[in-house]
Amino acid sequence: MTTLDTVLAGLMRRYQERVPDVGRITAAMVANGLIRGPEAIENDHIAFRTLGVPQLGIASLERIFLHYGYTRRDRYSFAAKKLNAHWYSPPRPDLPRIFISELCVGDLSAEAQGIITSYTAEVPCDPVDAIELDDGAQVDAFLHRSLWRLPTWAAYRRLAEESEYAAWVIFNRYYLNHYTITVHNLPAGYNTIPEFNAFLEAHGIKLNAAGGKVKVSPDGKLLQSSTVAEMIAVTFADGTTQRIAGSYVEFAERRPLDEFANIPTNQLRREQRREGFEAGNADKIFESTYREQTERA
Repeated sequence: MTTLDTVLAGLMRRYQERVPDVGRITAAMVANGLIRGPEAIENDHIAFRTLGVPQLGIASLERIFLHYGYTRRDRYSFAAKKLNAHWYSPPRPDLPRIFISELCVGDLSAEAQGIITSYTAEVPCDPVDAIELDDGAQVDAFLHRSLWRLPTWAAYRRLAEESEYAAWVIFNRYYLNHYTITVHNLPAGYNTIPEFNAFLEAHGIKLNAAGGKVKVSPDGKLLQSSTVAEMIAVTFADGTTQRIAGSYVEFAERRPLDEFANIPTNQLRREQRREGFEAGNADKIFESTYREQTERA
């Protein structure tokens, strides 16, 4: 097992513990013969959320994955949500892509900026500088360590009024925001997003309806959907216990590029399908942790 494999395994282990939908979905897929076991699931990508302050944000977190051979690709901007993002292609085709987003903290109100920096100031320099990147266990521990003190309920609530993304990160830090099940290589009848969504809902899985349950890129070749984030009971620094949004599961269908459209589905290679991401799709996927979705009946 490589150092990168150790890091990815650690991320997935803790993520599955926090997101019961992962086990529910996997069990349903096995029970219905879609896969032999969990190891047969193809992970399209994993995603992280960060805060765009000088010593943190994308510039800091990406260093870990660039060290392991990931390549920075397209940049995306989400003006209304005050977010930027990059995606990263993996060094091996069996590994997931990575999507890292960051909040443009300087675009928030002075009050919200002050709340955020009161926590992030506890990280005086880039924390990746202190990690031995060739030590998988050390990197795994870092990605699940609190970088700043536990927030108060008042701070969390105030940030959520202005940016639900900001509130999510101030509590959850670098916990894996989601992983993504590849749909297009599943058996016929389940290998499109509309069909797989129907399968999920038949098993009681609640889907993010922002922008419609199926998010489609303008070229029609990238289809995505996601669950609504798990609500987790947490205790804030002031002793207040509340249920807040944790992480969720995403699903992706990448259709063949035009020049490979006539190749049988079971013979298509990864590079012959639609690559990258789509800002319009991602914009709505972000809302899997937003109250409009988590509180929807």
